[in-house]
Amino acid sequence: MLLLQTKFGLNKFYSERKGEIMIFKSIDEVIQSVKANSDKRRIVVAGAGEEHTLEAVCRAKREGLVTAILTGDKERITTILISLEEDPSEYEIIDSVDNPVDAAVSIVREEKADILMKGNVQTAVLVKSVLNKDLGIMKGRLLSHVLFIQSPAYHKVFLVTDSAIVSNPDLAQKKAILENAVNAMNSLGYEKPKVAALTAVEEVNPKMQETVDAAELKKLCESGEIKNCIIEGPISTDLAFDKEAAKIKGFTSPVAGEPDILLMPNLLTGNIAVKMIRVFGESTVAGLVLGAKVPIVLTSRSTSAKSKFMSIALSVAIANN
Repeated sequence: MLLLQTKFGLNKFYSERKGEIMIFKSIDEVIQSVKANSDKRRIVVAGAGEEHTLEAVCRAKREGLVTAILTGDKERITTILISLEEDPSEYEIIDSVDNPVDAAVSIVREEKADILMKGNVQTAVLVKSVLNKDLGIMKGRLLSHVLFIQSPAYHKVFLVTDSAIVSNPDLAQKKAILENAVNAMNSLGYEKPKVAALTAVEEVNPKMQETVDAAELKKLCESGEIKNCIIEGPISTDLAFDKEAAKIKGFTSPVAGEPDILLMPNLLTGNIAVKMIRVFGESTVAGLVLGAKVPIVLTSRSTSAKSKFMSIALSVAIANN
């Protein structure tokens, strides 16, 4: 095996025998590549007075990934930092008890931070501030959520979108959601990630709009309007993950058994799917929101410090590219 440098600045493994790119098998593998090749980035945390959030930020700082700006209740933040055996003087703490979200978004808008992270605040409040026409930080056409998943039942890291932001996307919104996800994978070194536009069946049914949309997305990719990926759709979940099932059904596609991105037909499907994967699949996950001027680390307040750290590390790679 040869360890080479991709044009995206991340280490990938190549096979001497076939010259093929090997995939990332774990999120830890991705993070090691990020740590080896990424510049240190500035992260601002909205509502940083939460232990798991600060534990993740402190780890990212210690490992040389970020410098940190913390907004919220300064006294509480300082107390938690001390309990984590951290020196509060090494962090910029902005006392903003009443409105830590707008304070954090303002810092991004002034280009003083490269990453925004949700702390102990409501997701809806954070999203509203980001989307504000006058004071927000939008860049793309819409915000969308991507969840990187490492499952013992699958041979590589894959990404699910959207399971948290866009409820019932139309075709144009699905295209934007997909482009956000593809850009994220490109930033990690995937030149042409394989996309499964998931539906209940693998044939177009005019009565099932999601199958019509999936087929149209595939056409847009084939025509070059959607770039830097390979899209298959409509495709059912079993055919997406199981090459043998695809073979039995006579379904031929380079995506079958090898998807890097799962495009969900709507938020309900995506949300149920990722929670079942987490609960029953013993999976490791890391979540981000894309489409703003900077990547947004957005995880549940109950998410472990490890998953939050992984989300920060992935956001560093995306911010670098």
